[in-house]
Amino acid sequence: MGKGTLYIVSAPSGAGKSSLISAMLEKNPTYAMKVSVSHTTRGMRPGEEDGVHYHFVEKTDFESLIEQGAFLEYAEVFGNYYGTSRLWIEETLEKGIDVFLDIDWQGARQIREQMPEAKSVFILPPSNSELERRLNVRGQDSDEVIAKRMSEAKSEMSHYNEYDYVIVNDDFDGALVDFKAILRAERLKQDKQAVKYKGMLDALLAE
Repeated sequence: MGKGTLYIVSAPSGAGKSSLISAMLEKNPTYAMKVSVSHTTRGMRPGEEDGVHYHFVEKTDFESLIEQGAFLEYAEVFGNYYGTSRLWIEETLEKGIDVFLDIDWQGARQIREQMPEAKSVFILPPSNSELERRLNVRGQDSDEVIAKRMSEAKSEMSHYNEYDYVIVNDDFDGALVDFKAILRAERLKQDKQAVKYKGMLDALLAE
């Protein structure tokens, strides 16, 4: 069994990143895939579950983990820490399981510095007007928050050229096919196939 692949997935809010990851997991149950669950010091919100949405920890514990080098990347946002566990990622990949890491471009840079073998995917909306429409349709944010998200989106999207793959989420089903194609192509690479089919290859090449 070969190692899994770490997929860094980034997108502006509203581009459909989380929906694509969820659909990939739901519609491809035979694929060995998991989503990385971040650590955070913020409080648990209604409906959230520890270990599912986040690993909720105290600030002192998080800072202790930082000192131990336990995070592949971490950031402080509005007074709360968020971080990605190095140990969990490494152990999961060693089991042959692919991992999706939902993260922004700044975190992606930190991850690539430490794990250059990771593959990165950027999800783009077909237009700014469509992105704004999707944010409005969600009904989760005020006009002020949506305006802020749109401003942040332009900054986020300017970093698309730092990624290995780019998917334009114009049609969701088409974008999902593209996403799956990336995973299939990575799994068909020679080094992974050589490990998966070692016995067969040995037999085929035997005298």
